[in-house]
Amino acid sequence: MSKKKISKNQPDSFEFNSDNLKKANKIISNYPKEKQQSAVMALLYIAQRQNDNWIPLAAIKYVGKMLNVPYIKVYEVATFYSMYNLAPVGKFFIQVCTTTPCMIRGAYDLIDSCKKKISKKENEISENGNCSWVEVECLGACVNAPMTQINDDYYEDLDREKMNKIIDLCIKGEKPKPGSYTGRRNSEPEDNRKTLMEFKNA
Repeated sequence: MSKKKISKNQPDSFEFNSDNLKKANKIISNYPKEKQQSAVMALLYIAQRQNDNWIPLAAIKYVGKMLNVPYIKVYEVATFYSMYNLAPVGKFFIQVCTTTPCMIRGAYDLIDSCKKKISKKENEISENGNCSWVEVECLGACVNAPMTQINDDYYEDLDREKMNKIIDLCIKGEKPKPGSYTGRRNSEPEDNRKTLMEFKNA
């Protein structure tokens, strides 16, 4: 796993736009005054979505001031959780799970597709700036392995060929259809149900 990348190119300032400021204040209002620092994760996520899917250091300082929390405390949260990006990731941020269930089912074929089609190394944006990729720990969809998360959506039951098609769409700037790529619903068995097929009176 690579360490979290922090962009060397940082904007001088950051502040929420009017819509996001309303969202942030509403979230903060859900907490008692002495507990408002608990809104830090939600506010960081709002900042990330506003800033093209990554959080500049100026946004971390902004959130800290908004919640009356020391900068370092907000920085610790932003650097600890993999959901936060501290450098540009492109329009489509591809996170490939390689934890055991996905690894056994072919996760490294998906990694190979990313290396060949996007960039040889993690956290490097494709030549046209549309996407980047990173290897991550479990994303909680083990039954549908191997899988990947792209921005807020899950793409499941993948193989090398399906991953190639997904990446091609991302590179073109088109959003792939999320969900299972074998057509199954949710986490149902691949070959339909095998249990509880018949019900008998006790």
